[in-house]
Amino acid sequence: MDLYNIEDPSFLKNKSEDELKEIAQEIRKFLIESCAKTGGHIGANLGVVELTIALHKFYNSPEDQIIFDVGHQAYIHKILTGRINQFDSLRQYKGLSGFPKLSESEHDVWEAGHSSTSLSAAMGIAKARDIKGEQFAVVPIIGDGALTGGMALEALNHIGSDKTKMTIILNDNEMSIAPNVGALHNMLGRIRTNTSYNRIKYDVEELLSKIPSVGSSIRGVADRVKDSLKYLVVNGVFFEELGIKYIGPVDGHSFHDIERALKSANESSGPVLIHVITKKGKGYQHAENDEIGTWHGLGPYKIETGESIGSGGTMSWSEFMSNSVFEHALKDERIVALTPAMPVGSKLHKFQNELPERFFDVGIAEQHVVTMAGGLASYGMKPYVAIYSTFLQRGYDQVLHDIDRQKLNVFFGIDRSGLVGADGETHHGVFDLTFLLPLPNMVVVMPRDEKEAKLMIDFAVDYNGPIAFRYPRGNILGVDMNEERSEIELGKWETMQKGIDITVISYGPTLTDVLEANSALKEKGISVNIINARFIKPIDTDLITEIAKSGQPILVVEEAMLTGGLGALVQSYVMDHDLGTTVKRIGIDNTYVEQGSVSELLEEVGLTKENIINKVLEILSNEKK
Repeated sequence: MDLYNIEDPSFLKNKSEDELKEIAQEIRKFLIESCAKTGGHIGANLGVVELTIALHKFYNSPEDQIIFDVGHQAYIHKILTGRINQFDSLRQYKGLSGFPKLSESEHDVWEAGHSSTSLSAAMGIAKARDIKGEQFAVVPIIGDGALTGGMALEALNHIGSDKTKMTIILNDNEMSIAPNVGALHNMLGRIRTNTSYNRIKYDVEELLSKIPSVGSSIRGVADRVKDSLKYLVVNGVFFEELGIKYIGPVDGHSFHDIERALKSANESSGPVLIHVITKKGKGYQHAENDEIGTWHGLGPYKIETGESIGSGGTMSWSEFMSNSVFEHALKDERIVALTPAMPVGSKLHKFQNELPERFFDVGIAEQHVVTMAGGLASYGMKPYVAIYSTFLQRGYDQVLHDIDRQKLNVFFGIDRSGLVGADGETHHGVFDLTFLLPLPNMVVVMPRDEKEAKLMIDFAVDYNGPIAFRYPRGNILGVDMNEERSEIELGKWETMQKGIDITVISYGPTLTDVLEANSALKEKGISVNIINARFIKPIDTDLITEIAKSGQPILVVEEAMLTGGLGALVQSYVMDHDLGTTVKRIGIDNTYVEQGSVSELLEEVGLTKENIINKVLEILSNEKK
């Protein structure tokens, strides 16, 4: 069939199993070819082709609420709901989102870029349905990796206790971004390999269907026999003990098996979990053979070889940071590394392979990883927590309550700080300053290049107390590592260029734009005082006071939210101490930034050389009035 003619999922209702297989094959071919051009979460989507088709055939979206956990496996859902014509803009500026998006389609009923949210959302939707006396189905889809998230377990506990009717699809492909870890993963593995229960269960169900209707008592006894068999042959019926009926394991690539399980679940009056086994990357050998998570999400690639297009060049910031900490760990036995399921993204393989006894991948469990780091620090260790800025948001109470309040010696490596591009608003690392800077004991730093980063890592390892080290997505700049630099001192900024007309304060990657703007301003006869605020907290109050007393206005430029950022700290200090100078800011102003290339997004929010030039001219013009 022509996939481009699809308007909604209703066309699936009368399709035979052979026709469904043909559609699945066409969708796989399309995804491989399309994502080769745009990039995307190809592995996750190839694994759920049959499952998504089967769900849309069985249920009636959007009346029935299909809720994707994380959302990066929703490409097939988007195709089946009439959005295939937009796939050439996938994850691009003003294009199709890589995640479910309420504004895109009525079939997208829940937005999520972070894992472990679907069950709580489903519980809320189901309760609203019940209060209103409606009858639609609620179907959350959650991965085995996401199930390790504390929020998912909290929701399971509530769903089972309350007996709320819904059908939970557990998509088990043995991976999240990296291979999964932990006791839950091991339990699912035991169930995965135990086919005895499934075979016996269906034999009993077939026998029951042939018994004449002679009263509910016999049916009840038979059901209890069936449940007893489950306990005999399945090692640890975790979900049943929570009060959630378990069906599985089910072949997630068999339309027949999935439909059979959905029909069985639909007959239940309470919550049911269908344990579906899928193969991440199915149908594309390079993605199927991925054992470390490379094919979770990536840019454009060559279909024939699977080789990424445009990869290579200088080392990534993630690898530079992890390798630098690893070098310290070889000499300092206090140093341990922790990550919440991101050993691949944060490039921790060297640490993981060579110092396994001091490396901890805790799975998708951000709250746990933060407080575990605190426990390690409380007993004399120096934990390095490699975590994406967007995921650190999920452990905020633990950072505040367990780390900062106790002034524990934890070193946070905050990866992907700033705008990250194609993953969009759920993944940009622009909020961490807003929630970290108010913490009384927290030190926050961001280097302008890898040379300064090396010096700051030395400082962070020696520093006794909580310290957050921000670094961007992308590659290091490739600067001369032998260049002489000023010594790193707590709370002291670097004057990169002295000037008399205006002071521009910035840090990290945006300093490049400031320096480029300075060249143009110099041609206009404007003398700019350029400050590298490598310590975002504590701020250099002595230098701010000196600048203010000189009468220079101040412009703060930062790739972060203006609310609660460095500029806000500088403004507050100037105002609170009656220093009387003008402080203006350029940054992200109270908005969620969607997907696009980083350069396009910087242009959108005004973090450009041109805007810095215009702002400086505007400030100086107003000062003369």
